[in-house]
Amino acid sequence: MRHRSDPHLRSDAQRNRERILEVALTELSRAADTPLSTIAKKAGVGQGTFYRNFPNRETLVLELYRHGVQQIADSASELLETMEPDQALRAWMDHLARFAMAKAGLAEAIRLALSTSSGKKPGHTSVTDAAGLLLHACEEAGTIRPGITADDFMLAIAGLWQLTPHDDWQPQATRLLDIVMDGLRTGAPGRRGPSGRSGPR
Repeated sequence: MRHRSDPHLRSDAQRNRERILEVALTELSRAADTPLSTIAKKAGVGQGTFYRNFPNRETLVLELYRHGVQQIADSASELLETMEPDQALRAWMDHLARFAMAKAGLAEAIRLALSTSSGKKPGHTSVTDAAGLLLHACEEAGTIRPGITADDFMLAIAGLWQLTPHDDWQPQATRLLDIVMDGLRTGAPGRRGPSGRSGPR
């Protein structure tokens, strides 16, 4: 039997939790009233394991939303470690589009959870902070126009939340985000021309 402090035990528990969240996102996006027993079965965990992690539907749904927000926030710095700032920003925008579609798919489940609990839907502060991190890195690199704030950016991409997950949303999202990215690059002091050299500053 493993000791409580055994890191393997902790990693097993973490994998179970992440697997539950992964399955729950898919199932609750399809049907907000999907039985929790169905989610547990498809996640390959027992009822006891499931309820230790998520004692009720409301806890599961709100954690699913919070988890998604945190993943988006964390991905900003991860992308900056492996890409140029403007490439990282554009890739992050794609992540944000997928999150927006997941959120839209969960809208009914979130509404039901909030209507039967005293909990509050997690805010987007960490996402806005992540946008600010990427924008600052791009401005420092001279690849976007100066002075763009995270609030400006979030307003510019607000059209994402008008798309519906049941339509062919990806081409629309790509077009919207490319337009926003082109706008951010217009007037960038270090914007690269066709020759690959930096333009005049």
